Amino acid sequence: MKKSVCFWLFLLVSFVVKITGVVADDLVIDRAGQVVEVAKPFSRIISLYPAHTENLFSLGLDAEIIGVSSHNDFPPQVKEKDLFSYREDPEKFIAARPDLVLIRPMIARSYANLIEKLRMAGITVVSLQPTTVEETFEYWRKLGLLTGKSLQADEMVQRFKDGLQGIRGQVAGIPDSRRKRVYFEAIHAKMKTFSSSSMAAFTLAEAGGINVADDASPVRGTSNIAFYGKERILSHADSIDIYLAQQGRMNRVTREQIVSEPGFMAIKAVQQGKIYFVDETIVSRPTLRLLDGIKMIASILYPDQFIRH
Repeated sequence: MKKSVCFWLFLLVSFVVKITGVVADDLVIDRAGQVVEVAKPFSRIISLYPAHTENLFSLGLDAEIIGVSSHNDFPPQVKEKDLFSYREDPEKFIAARPDLVLIRPMIARSYANLIEKLRMAGITVVSLQPTTVEETFEYWRKLGLLTGKSLQADEMVQRFKDGLQGIRGQVAGIPDSRRKRVYFEAIHAKMKTFSSSSMAAFTLAEAGGINVADDASPVRGTSNIAFYGKERILSHADSIDIYLAQQGRMNRVTREQIVSEPGFMAIKAVQQGKIYFVDETIVSRPTLRLLDGIKMIASILYPDQFIRH
């Protein structure tokens, strides 16, 4: 009878964790719904998503990170790590003897064969990626539980909240009449912006900007990227005070491309030369550097109140 009760209790806890995203005791539920029991901290980790890597370093890990993907660029110590790719043969991973490989849903969807072979070799593979800032807090705590750094994960959450509170105090002093109306470009070639629930949209809102494309529809589900199109952008032409674009691997755009885009000279911000760029790594990744992204955007929108970094 006791075994039966325990079994159903375990299923209930697992179900609640899966639905709410809450970490229960020594269990982590990943984005694929996989239940991972953490009997002891994982200590030989390969990270295939730059945000995972950055957060692991923020938790105080270094020697435990034995490999990263080639897209990792922060912090500087990452350059000392061995490189791995989800496109490579599983044998390279297996030979490195990791006990944990951290991925994100895109990798799980596109490279299921790799994941299966790694698990068959006894390697734990966990897929994580938050889609909102609130989910980011639980994501950090999951990384902390997996690595024995739960206290440090809680400190990360508090550090972010404290930093955000300080920024909000400054932004609160900006009257509504001075708030800048902004178009925030995600991918220029496809005329895409950010969905209203995305981290990039969050950074803009917290910086005191008004998102003229807050009605954009995500390309799928909870995607950070949203369709918009030139016609809808130009429908706001007279009211766009700032044309802001993320810049990086996802969007290798230049000022010249924006200025020379047919029809874009009708946009007030483009006419006035108020075109600015922000590094995509500080507005789109679920890391502590989102605070830097907010400060950067605030300094662009309100240079008299925020120092440009």
